[in-house]
Amino acid sequence: MSIRNARAGDLNAIIEIERVCFPPQEAAGPQALTARFAAFPECFFVAEEEGRVVGFINGCAHDEPCLPDELYHDASLHRPDGAYQTVFGLDVLPDYRKKGIAASLLRRMIEEARARGRKGVVLTCKDALRPYYERFGFVWQGASASTHGGASWNDMLLLFDAGQRD
Repeated sequence: MSIRNARAGDLNAIIEIERVCFPPQEAAGPQALTARFAAFPECFFVAEEEGRVVGFINGCAHDEPCLPDELYHDASLHRPDGAYQTVFGLDVLPDYRKKGIAASLLRRMIEEARARGRKGVVLTCKDALRPYYERFGFVWQGASASTHGGASWNDMLLLFDAGQRD
């Protein structure tokens, strides 16, 4: 298994993986994923096993340590020099789960955010996934104001300098 930057040729696989991994009301559709990839391809990473894309992670850069819903819907809000990397989705096909692929994708996103000089990484997650993200150093910030997909979310923040707060 390898983790690499996504290429334009991966977009169909990314769209299908998103469809499989998220309920319809939460999943990004083909147009949204295409717009995101056009706006911030450097923030898309895929997991590839035996030549097949089996998972991906993506998110834009943002100036604030939060993930407001409008970022999901408007790729033009990406700030290439933004202070924080967001994570919109961490998707792995069901047959490839429990193999460390999601962890490898998340670590790659974190490494890239550090390398780009970001202050940290932000994401929202459901209650069941809080402990998972906490293992990577994310800290629960409270219940999120997000209403994305009609679900309840938690704000999670990983700061690269623990003493640094906005």
